Amino acid sequence: MGVFSKFKEGFRKSAGAIREVLGSLGGGRLDQASMDDLEEALYASDFGLQTTEQILEQIKEAHRLDKNLRGQEVASIARAQLIDILDGSEGLFEITAQPEVVCLVGVNGSGKTTTCAKLGHRLQQEGRSVLLGACDTFRAAAVEQLRAWSDRLDLELVAGHHGADAAAVAYDAYAAAEGRQRDVLLLDTAGRLHVKGNLMEELAKLRRVLGKRNPEAPHHSWLVVDGSLGSNSLEQARVFHEKFGLTGLVVTKLDGSSKGGSLVAIYRELKLPIHFVGLGEEPEDLLPFSADRYVRSLFVDSADADPLE
Repeated sequence: MGVFSKFKEGFRKSAGAIREVLGSLGGGRLDQASMDDLEEALYASDFGLQTTEQILEQIKEAHRLDKNLRGQEVASIARAQLIDILDGSEGLFEITAQPEVVCLVGVNGSGKTTTCAKLGHRLQQEGRSVLLGACDTFRAAAVEQLRAWSDRLDLELVAGHHGADAAAVAYDAYAAAEGRQRDVLLLDTAGRLHVKGNLMEELAKLRRVLGKRNPEAPHHSWLVVDGSLGSNSLEQARVFHEKFGLTGLVVTKLDGSSKGGSLVAIYRELKLPIHFVGLGEEPEDLLPFSADRYVRSLFVDSADADPLE
């Protein structure tokens, strides 16, 4: 399956209600009932108030000028608005240090640990040497989960025992990555947001300890957020950005969700680049975010294909 096909399949649930509205127009004209249905579909997908109103306003203006506006023309208007909103949203990952340190943060259940392994696998497939640091020492299963993934994907891992000091594990992982001259160090961290104060203190300590090894580390602080949570994912992003200072996003679990618009709402408010999206369970289903493929996956017709596939 090509990349665009994965995007289309991954966003099938998010796009379902939208496609149904546009499909119902067929060769017919846009009317108030279909506008109401489209508005409901956009809100249900968690694009947020501003984005939904912007798209609808442009469609209404086009309809005012052309009463024969059809479904595919409506889709084109919506695409153009989303592309404009997502301008600059595609994260660019460059290696300027050795090791380049990426700290993955987020609440438990967001897919952070599996994302750490999948990201390591993708970078390794691209020819970069990678080491993982299992710094979620609070959750007993986290270390073993990352160990199982690292064994499966042939990734190097530095881990401590359950309950070990997370910052100490990060320090050891950095030392190992530096000593072995690895390109990238990926750090999985704890995510017990129900004790938010303690979590943020732990993350701040981890950052201070890394700073003793390299004042620039971590070079990247990416929030791994569960896209199926919809508007709740935006609230998580606000908290982590305020307390930890994020540099990017990874949005997971979008393949089983109808809330695929949440990443637009997050980017619109926080302007954090989106580096990867999770569109399935396999390692290859963690894909670099493409605004164009994302938008065309939501507003697509059967003839729409990716020229790169």
